[in-house]
This record gives sequence, structure tokens and C-alpha cells, in this order.
Amino acid sequence: MYFKNSKGFPSDFLWGSASAAYQVEGAWNEDGKGISNWDQFVRIPGKTFKGTTGDVAVDHYHRYKEDIALMAEMGLKAYRFSIAWTRIYPQGHGPVNEAGIRFYDDLINECLKYGIEPMVTIYHWDMPQALEEEYHGWEDPRIIDDYVNYAKTLFAHYGDRVHYWITMNEQNVFTSMGWLLGMHPPGKTMDYKTFYQVNHHANMAHAKTVLAYKEAGYQGMIGASFAYGPSYALDCHPENAMAKADHDDLQAYWWMDVYAYGRYPRSAMAYLKANQIAPEMQPGDEKILKAAASQLDFMGVNYYQTAVVAYNPIDGVGLSTEMNNTGKKGTSKDTGMPGLYKNVKNPYLQTTDWDWTIDPMGLRMCCRTITSRYDLPIVISENGLGAFDRLENGQVHDDYRIDYISKHLQELKKACDDGCRVIAYCTWSFTDLLSWLNGYQKRYGFVYIDRDEEEGGTMDRYKKDSFYWYKHVIETNGEEL
Repeated sequence: MYFKNSKGFPSDFLWGSASAAYQVEGAWNEDGKGISNWDQFVRIPGKTFKGTTGDVAVDHYHRYKEDIALMAEMGLKAYRFSIAWTRIYPQGHGPVNEAGIRFYDDLINECLKYGIEPMVTIYHWDMPQALEEEYHGWEDPRIIDDYVNYAKTLFAHYGDRVHYWITMNEQNVFTSMGWLLGMHPPGKTMDYKTFYQVNHHANMAHAKTVLAYKEAGYQGMIGASFAYGPSYALDCHPENAMAKADHDDLQAYWWMDVYAYGRYPRSAMAYLKANQIAPEMQPGDEKILKAAASQLDFMGVNYYQTAVVAYNPIDGVGLSTEMNNTGKKGTSKDTGMPGLYKNVKNPYLQTTDWDWTIDPMGLRMCCRTITSRYDLPIVISENGLGAFDRLENGQVHDDYRIDYISKHLQELKKACDDGCRVIAYCTWSFTDLLSWLNGYQKRYGFVYIDRDEEEGGTMDRYKKDSFYWYKHVIETNGEEL
């Protein structure tokens, strides 16, 4: 749509930034914390860039006051962070770890002291390893009750102060990387049957958690965050248009339709049943999914890139179990589903060093699609640029990051004009952090952390140029980008 004048961002817009417990906290075995699946997985040789771990990460566990003071200096309105399940229930269930409860109490209170809205992600991929050893974690329906019990514990302790809750972070990513590509725990490859079953268990955990939150009478908002990359058909050939439809059903709507409608896309389910890989559902599951969907408060979106889709013949390219985790541009592999679709390069877009397309307009498109399809408020829970930042004389000149975020915010402002109800925008990330498989070289933050892949850095914090730029964006409520 075209509008002569922009309404701008809402006056109560939440300008935020984000992190995840495993990627920032460190203190992996302190104060009663249990071992997570990631604590275990990173110790397998070859799984991460140069064997990097989150054992120390960027030491947010010990330096959270310093980090939140920097957030306050920036003027941040919201801080999205995750809670480590293993700090609350070291074994996944059983006795509560009071030291873990106190840590997040202190973290939340520190945010509120500065007027920063805490936005809590209940699950950002770090499952208790004890549950993996007890019953293979997400593969077993027993995890649903353990997850809901954990979530209820968080609500009981923090629900009076936390008004924004995200049940799952990028369920599509942690399940595909864990059971199809073998790059995340538990490291399985091409196990489609288990992949879809795991997703159903996660969907049930999400749904029962939403219902538990609402039944308890809390006044905040609850949703899930999905890694959504809108797609383009390669051209107007009908085969490519149909490939896009198949791609969207299996790569996007399979999750978002469950969150918002409480049902799986019919065509996708027909395909899975024909291939004998559809998830098994228990009596009453559909009713629970629909009940939770009717009470969902927002759709959370982690937006980084778009995809181009073309028809893929039955003998065409399959999924690739390799990825660019070195930052050497052009080393990513083609991927697809034989007989359905494949992802091809977009000649109109630039890419990051990690081969992610840079497409600011895609953020607007993502909001438009969610608004048209689901008519839900939107939280942009992640958006940002991973790059090779350089510290020189105590400064980091990251004009490329400013340019990236500025262009995305310009498109997000247009989405607001289009009628999309966007209530928050959280960059990824506030400080530099561990980038899961990519180590510490892939930096996302407004604040540079003095550490590399090897342990032993000072962990000193340095404000990048983008820190001061985003501070001004917040001061002007996005009018001066």
C-alpha cells in the first residue's frame, strides 16, 4: 500500500533487544544449575566452530547489572531474554533450585528498576540433559507435562512482573536442526517421522502452557516466536508457484497455523500421511490446540531472510546437512524436498558473510502475511546482522549494522501504516554473544564483548557506533532512522 504520510510507530512501541540464556549467561555449572542438552552437545568434536561452548559465554550471569545499566543508558524499553530450564529444575522436574529462582528474580527486578519491560522466553533450546537421558526429551509425550510444570513455576514466581511471555523460540529451527540436519541436539539426521512427532509434542506443550497462563488469570500477553522467512516463487511458471505453496505449507504454516488456528494445514497433513510420517495425535489434542489458539495474544517473529522457491523434480536436490558456519561467503549448499520444492539464490539481493539474504522489505511482507492470515498483533522478537566486527582503539564502527537495521525499520514502519499491529521490535542482540554453531566471531550486538573463540578475554564491554544510533532511534520513537 502507498500512504502519503506515515503514522509512524505507536506511542507505546516497545523498542527492545534480545538474548538467550545459553548464549550469554555462562556459569554453566554454578549455583545448582543442571546440565543442558547444549552443555553436552558442544563437547562432541566438530559440532561447533572451533569447539566453542557456552560455558562462560559473555558472563551475563555475573555481569547482568552492568549489561542492564547499558540498556538503560540506551533507553531500551524491553529486554527479551530466556530462562534456562536447568537453573529452575536441574533434572527437568523434581526439586526447584532456589538459587536459579533468585537469579531471574534479580534480573527481572533490575530491568524494572530502569523501566525496562522484561520479555521472557520460556524455552530457547536448552533442555535439561536429564530428560534426554530419562526418556529422550521431546521425542516422548512425557515432556509435555514436565514443560508445563516448568512454565507454571515461572508464572507463579514472575507473573506479577512479567507481562510478555514467549513459549517457544524458533520451534521450526530447533526441531529441523535436531532431527533432520543433525546440527543441534540430539544430532539426528533425516528422521522425518520423529521430527513431526517431536513438533506435535512441542505444540501440545505450547498449547497447554497458554491455557495454564490464561486459566491462572494473569493479565499479560503470551505467544510463540517463529523463525519466519517469507518466500518468493522463482517466476510465474505454474510449477514454481505450486512449489511455493508446498514450501509455505511445510516450512511456515505448519507451525503458525497451529499457533493461530489450532490445526495443521490440510494439504501438508495429506502429504505426510501419504508418506507415513504424520504425527500421531491423541484424543483431545485437537480440542486443546484450538482452545489455546483462540487465546493466543500475539505472533512472535524472528526475521532474518527470505527464500526463493522453484519446483524440484523427484530426483532433485534434498536437504543438506552442511552449513556455512565459518563466515566464508558462498559456501552454503542448495537444499530442497524432492518432488516438491528447492531453494535457489535470489539475484536481486545481497547476502551476509554467512550467506543469509538481506531483504528489508521481507520484514514488511512477513507482517502483512501474518496480519492477513491470522489478524494477530506482532512482536518482532529477533532481527539483526551477524558480522565480523573489529575493535580499534576502544571503538567499533559498524555502519553496516546501522544500515541494515535502519532499512528494516523503514519497512516495519510501512507495515504499521499498512494496518499491522506491531507492538515490539527486538534486535538480535544487545551484546555480542555465542552464535550457537558459529562461535564468537559472528557478532550481532550493539555492545562489543572482548572475547574470541578461546576463553580468557577480559569480557570488557565497548559501545559500538550502532549503540548510539539505536539510542537516538528510541529517543525519536523511530522518526529519525
